This record gives sequence, structure tokens and C-alpha cells, in this order.
Amino acid sequence: MAGGKIQKKRHQHRWGGGVPFEKSKGQHILKNPMLVETIVHKSGIKPTDVVLEIGPGTGNLTKKLLEVAKSVVAVELDPRMVLELNRRFQGTPHSSRLKLIEGDVLKCELPYFDICVANIPYQISSPLTFKLLAHRPAFRGAVVMFQREFAMRLVANPGDALYCRLSVNTQLLARVSHLLKVGRNNFRPPPKVDSSVVRIEPRRPLPPVSFKEWDGLVRLCFNRKNKTLGSIFRQKSVLSLLEKNYKTLQALQATQKVQMEEDKVSSEDVTVLAEMIEELSMGDDEEKEVEEEEEEMEVEEDMDLVGEGGESCSFKDKVLRVLKQGDFAEKRAAKLTQVDFLYLLSLLNEAGIHFS
Repeated sequence: MAGGKIQKKRHQHRWGGGVPFEKSKGQHILKNPMLVETIVHKSGIKPTDVVLEIGPGTGNLTKKLLEVAKSVVAVELDPRMVLELNRRFQGTPHSSRLKLIEGDVLKCELPYFDICVANIPYQISSPLTFKLLAHRPAFRGAVVMFQREFAMRLVANPGDALYCRLSVNTQLLARVSHLLKVGRNNFRPPPKVDSSVVRIEPRRPLPPVSFKEWDGLVRLCFNRKNKTLGSIFRQKSVLSLLEKNYKTLQALQATQKVQMEEDKVSSEDVTVLAEMIEELSMGDDEEKEVEEEEEEMEVEEDMDLVGEGGESCSFKDKVLRVLKQGDFAEKRAAKLTQVDFLYLLSLLNEAGIHFS
């Protein structure tokens, strides 16, 4: 019979005999009512707030959000879930305060909202985080369920093993805090990993920095985050790129400083930081192997540089003087704060050294 075929598909699970959920689409529904209550409470929702919910599923969290918020805008990709939500809330006192948007949250234009609450497919964690941070006008806060490792990278501090480009870029734009750990058995079907709930509060105003310049510096430093900056900036490939940018900017007389106010920051500027962030699959052993290989290359590159003309050596000296000026030559990216990176970037830019 028809039902028998569905039961044979291991990746599909039914909730209460109704809609089948698919793990491949990241569909894991919160089944613990106490956990739902806790998430709503920690969201700090006011009676006047418009709440954006991403991935409402069958509406367990949606129902609690409607009880405390002025209104809820729920974005759901799966048309079956949208139908289920319409059936659940149709004819209830909450129906007039619930707006459903069927579509991909990464592609659709988000409306105004004060608070975001989301239990998302983990594969969209990074692009969604930066899409939210690029949203204008800025919201007050977001409470989001992430895969635990991703969450711990978001909140990692300098010196932590998980501190990476994702940590630095996110914390440049927002204050991030860990709220609670969530075991996999709180979901149906249970995912393969534990989760964590994180609060994200956009900074106001944003630091006056060119995000393209920022990303260029941070990406360069975190490619070898446990090496000293002096070692990184001595590499022939790095010096060659920076010197090319230096000469181009001199020729164009484009040494102006970029000042950005919060309301002038575009989505394109912010989403630069979402590109090419450190891969979560990169393990410590793999990273160590990469660093060992690059250490051998570095020796060769330094030897090549010594024999080059005075102009290149002069530029190398210029870069190293800037590092020494800010006492950065012996420091490592893995232990630098956002303030450290901002100061280093300002010193380099003032010297005419740019990354884009």
C-alpha cells in the first residue's frame, strides 16, 4: 500500500502521523515544551514587538511566540509545512497576527522585525547569520538554534581553540552570547549532533571600517592563525599582492579613508564577511599539516626575496615597520581581538597598504 513505501524511506519521519519530516532538508522539530518556553523567555520579546521566525515547522514555537508578541512573520520553505501551519492557526485568535511567507529565507526579502527567533537547517547557518546582520533597519536581537560546534565558534574568544574568522567577523558586527546547550533528543527526528541557542545583538553604531579591507586582513591572518604576523607578512606572495595594491592606489591617488555610518552600510558590504570563512570541517590535524607545508615554503620565499631589487625590499621594510610600530610582529591572529585587528588595519591603511 502507499503508506508502506513511505515507511521504507529511512530519512523520513512522521510527526503525530501527519507531515513526514526529512533530515536531508534539515527538518528537526522541537518536541520539548519546556525548551520552547525557555527559548521564548530568553528572547526578551515585548508586547509591541514584531517577531521574525525562521523555520516554524509545525508551529510549536510559533504558538508561544504569538502569545507574547504583537505579531509573527514566519518564513517556511516547505509548502507542506505552510499548509500545516495554516490549518493549525486558522480560526484561532492568533490567526490575524500571523503572516506566513513561503520561500527560501536566503533569497527572499525580509520585512521589518524587532526580534528574530529561529530553529534553522544547520547547512544555512553562516549565510543566514550574515544576512540577518546585513538587514536594515537593524533589529534588537536574534535568538537562534545552531549546531553546537558552529555556535561555539561564534562565541569563541581570542586564544580559544575554536577562535576563527567566523568568530572575528561576527563579533565585529554584533555582541554574541551562548544561552543554552540543547541535546539532540529534544528534536524529532533527532539530529546527529547537539545544538546550542545563541543570542546575537547587532552593534550600534558599526565600526567605521571598510569591510572589504577588514576581510582581506582577517582572511590573510587566519590562513595561518598560529603563526606570527611578522612571519605571515614576510611571505613573498603576500608582499607581492600588497605591493601591487600599493602601486595601483598611488597611481590612482586613491588613498582616501573610508568612513561608514550605520545607516550607510549596504548589504553587499556586510555579506563580504560571509564569504570564504574558515571551513568547519577543517580539523586541527589538517590545519597543522597545512602550516608545516607553508613553513617550508616561507623559508624558500624569504630566500627569494633577499635577492630581489631594492624596491621590493624597501616595501617589505615598510610593511614590517608598521607591524613593529603597533607591536604586532610577534603576535598571532589566534590571540588578537577585534580592537587589535581594527588598530592594525588602521596602521596599514595609513601607510598606504591595502587589501582590496
